[in-house]
Amino acid sequence: MNHKLKTILFKSLSLLPNKVDDYCYHKIQSFFDKSTLEDRLKSVESTYLRLSKVLSDLNIDLKDKVVFEFGSGWFPGMPYFFKYKFGAKRVLTFDINEHFKKETVLELNELFSKKYNSEVLSNPDNKYKLPDGVEYFPNYDIVKNDIPDVDVIFSRYVLSHMNENDVDELHKKMKATLKRGTYVIHFISPSDLRQHNDSSLSLQDFLQYNKQEWDKIHTKFDYHNRLRLPQFLEIFKKYDYEIVHLDYISLSKETKSYDLFKKVQLHEDYKKYSDEELTAGNIFVILKV
Repeated sequence: MNHKLKTILFKSLSLLPNKVDDYCYHKIQSFFDKSTLEDRLKSVESTYLRLSKVLSDLNIDLKDKVVFEFGSGWFPGMPYFFKYKFGAKRVLTFDINEHFKKETVLELNELFSKKYNSEVLSNPDNKYKLPDGVEYFPNYDIVKNDIPDVDVIFSRYVLSHMNENDVDELHKKMKATLKRGTYVIHFISPSDLRQHNDSSLSLQDFLQYNKQEWDKIHTKFDYHNRLRLPQFLEIFKKYDYEIVHLDYISLSKETKSYDLFKKVQLHEDYKKYSDEELTAGNIFVILKV
């Protein structure tokens, strides 16, 4: 869908009453997204494999640890990898919305069992039919509410969908409340999501707007801050996190994506950063409290 049509659609949805707008959004997502659960799980698997290699290199063992995931998404993909592949004792997954459905979880339980040679047993007393050791907490704002005592904090492509001030406040809060030695793991995708449905756009197209202009374009359904890699690192360093690992991918010259990026008339706020910093994507960082 053309990004302008998509913006009009989301703007229209945002005028509807609460819950009605979410219902319509879910229906539209289901209509346009033709990927299967197996397709989606494959995407999560790539995150698991990338994480697994780095944890092994760093000699970090998650066996019998308690993991706190924020940004649960549509199904418990990473919680299952944490429990059945990393051997975590408990995985607590939190989300500001409620997306899990019993039918999807039951399908996932069967799929994960077959695909990864794991015995995923549903807890019959669990509302979503999740297995023991995986707990779901929807409608929970982690910026405003407590964070339990855990060993690992994990997020997968969530930070870019948070308000910039909330990203700062969350890391301030975690630094003040988490026990020393706790790991904080983030996968971050700081690209313009409108490009995912419209290849004519640059991944950095939204860097041309000032804050007021950008706020008028996106909605709660496609909210995306525009923090660049140096800005994320500045927040982490501000609260004295140890950066245990960092890797990312920047655009290579003489590629179509780079050519599209160079056509973007950058707003003054972003001209101080290098091309590498502006186009850094698929960021993977491990912090230590």
